Amino acid sequence: MPFEKTPGWLDWYAGPAKPTFQLPAGAVDAHCHVFGPGDEFPFAPERKYTPCDASKAQLFALRDHLGFARNVIVQATCHGADNRAMVDACIASQGKARGVATVRRSVTDDELQRLHAAGVRGVRFNFVRRLVDFTPKDELMEIAGRIATLGWHVVIYFEAVDLPELWDFFTRLPTTVVVDHMGRPDVTQPVDGPEFELFVKFMREYPNVWSKVSCPERLSVSGPRALGGEQAAYRDVVPFARRIVETFPDRVLWGTDWSHPNLNVDMPDDCLLVDLIPHSATTRYLQRSLLVYNPLRLYWPEEVK
Repeated sequence: MPFEKTPGWLDWYAGPAKPTFQLPAGAVDAHCHVFGPGDEFPFAPERKYTPCDASKAQLFALRDHLGFARNVIVQATCHGADNRAMVDACIASQGKARGVATVRRSVTDDELQRLHAAGVRGVRFNFVRRLVDFTPKDELMEIAGRIATLGWHVVIYFEAVDLPELWDFFTRLPTTVVVDHMGRPDVTQPVDGPEFELFVKFMREYPNVWSKVSCPERLSVSGPRALGGEQAAYRDVVPFARRIVETFPDRVLWGTDWSHPNLNVDMPDDCLLVDLIPHSATTRYLQRSLLVYNPLRLYWPEEVK
């Protein structure tokens, strides 16, 4: 299918500046994507949006420009369960990228083994209603049981208001569970309000639950041009991310979310996102945990001594 950009969807930012924050050696961008190229890796017919092409070469160039050493490439809904673009990027990375796939109940054991050999270490379950059609929970639980034997984890993407409804399912998953973007909290609400307190309780009561403190560009109300001091962009998200990082320092990850799919606000300069990190992870210990040690434990455990 030829490329047709979804109306209202913005091209990714092509000229990021150099961050002022110096990333620790070995830092991992633990949430990013590749899309297409569409003429080589077609988008899923059932997709809810059509992204701009965002190739592996462009992703790796951004990795080097920002100062990261590795990537975790997450399958997004526009490619459905066709993981070829993500797998191709993982293989081309020569060990510098791992992957998170989308699979269906019909996936064979041989296919799972091939994904593992390519660098896949998790599967993603998406519960954001505007992005995907509902997948029966019994099917998802069956998939989770199968990938648990490979040592993989489950990534869950949902919105904060839906956590009470999904709680019982999430807490029965037999793997490490990684939450995308802190469960998309409403940052206009208090950081100690009931909605975010429930998410903190979720992580506190279930030590297999991790969180990505990512995507301020999706969560922020103040946006990238907020006023009021140094590094003010997206600062309304910082209290939420800082609370999770400081409360659960050994169970947090960070990622750019490049190429920021299906975003209908100002497309971020990824430099701004990197420069926000030390406002959430305020010490070198927390920064190394967030960016180096935690992603290594989850995605490259063979390198952890």
